[in-house]
Amino acid sequence: MTFDEILEQVIALLKRQGRVSYRALKMRFELDDEYLDVLKEELIDAQRLATDEDGRILVWTGEAKGTTETASPPAQLTQQPPQIEPPPTAPHTPDAERRQLTVMFCDLVDSTALSGQLDPEGLREVVRAYQQVCSEVITRFDGHVAQLLGDGLLVYFGYPQAHEDDAQRAVRAGLGMVEAVRTLNTRLPQAKGITLAVRLGIHTGLVVVGAMGGAGRQEQLALGEVPNIASRIEGLAAPNTVVMSEVTYRLVEGYFTCEALGEHALRGVTQPLQEYRVHKARGV
Repeated sequence: MTFDEILEQVIALLKRQGRVSYRALKMRFELDDEYLDVLKEELIDAQRLATDEDGRILVWTGEAKGTTETASPPAQLTQQPPQIEPPPTAPHTPDAERRQLTVMFCDLVDSTALSGQLDPEGLREVVRAYQQVCSEVITRFDGHVAQLLGDGLLVYFGYPQAHEDDAQRAVRAGLGMVEAVRTLNTRLPQAKGITLAVRLGIHTGLVVVGAMGGAGRQEQLALGEVPNIASRIEGLAAPNTVVMSEVTYRLVEGYFTCEALGEHALRGVTQPLQEYRVHKARGV
């Protein structure tokens, strides 16, 4: 018999009897000392199916792997399914949150006439240049462009990153955007024969910021009357000017030279609101 055949028969014998002497194995399978030593090494050390007792007895301790006989596993080897600990619970993030926000609307003046002067490719080039220079200024003051509305920009100061001086940042960004567009006009090809101008409206108040939209497209938008009022104020601004509400003015008073524009009735707003035009920053 081959070694594997002898090994298989010894395993079967041990499983039946539990114990067998080395002398009995030598006689039964006609083994010499070297063959017996290799058999013991395989059963005790390699496969760990048996142990040695007093150098005379081979004692069965486990189930063989790959044997043709099947048997119920010993009770002590029955394993329970591993207990999988649930992953740590992430901190709950609310779907929406209340924030004080300073909202800015920026729009190109006479964009309809502009589209009549330029072909679509030329108009796209000009609008992209305007959006780029404005976005650079907004980023400098840590504002957040929430939406690009054609040739308009909806900008948040105070979300997602809040600062104590968000109202000041918004006004300074507005003045910077007016100046950036003036500079852009010097870089536009003269052949286009156009001059860009912007107007900006700013208002501050409480909003609820949360995800809006459907599957595949969602935006973090501020809901409430603040964005609507900022939009209405922008419509009152003259070309290349920044106009803000009285609420925002009270937050930045002393930091800018401003001009009171009086009260105006805004569409959708029950009470007339006082507006202020910003001329320049003071050296405070």
